[in-house]
Amino acid sequence: MKRLHIKWAFVIAWMIMIFVLSHQPATISDGNSQFIIKIFKTLGINLDSAFGDLANFAVRKSAHFLEYLIFSLLIYNASRETYSISKSIFLAVGLVFFYACTDEIHQLFVKGRSGRFRDVMIDTSGGATAMLSVCLLSFTKAASLLKKNSN
Repeated sequence: MKRLHIKWAFVIAWMIMIFVLSHQPATISDGNSQFIIKIFKTLGINLDSAFGDLANFAVRKSAHFLEYLIFSLLIYNASRETYSISKSIFLAVGLVFFYACTDEIHQLFVKGRSGRFRDVMIDTSGGATAMLSVCLLSFTKAASLLKKNSN
């Protein structure tokens, strides 16, 4: 039971982190994206030359995708303590979609930010990608066990 509470605490902590990041005004959010672009440049990867004016946009949307991919994995991990694989997958994607919707509504009230359904779809795609990976790993593991047991 304690393990279950800890797993859900990680989910809630991640939700709080998403909320805090979404509550930043556009100028701060843009500054964070520029900081990431500079880090990549230091590593020898020039996103500005690869994406041009779209570098900032690409970094922001990639961040959306990744934060919700991780969110989905955290939900899946916590819900597996109680539910089957398939129910946990549907729960994870459903909660990701719902929270992405509320996140975009929240951004309507933040200076310089806007709520866009496109971002909901990017966020949900991150969660769905994580759950597709879980499905593929589960099927691969099951096939491996079947093959092992048939020999």
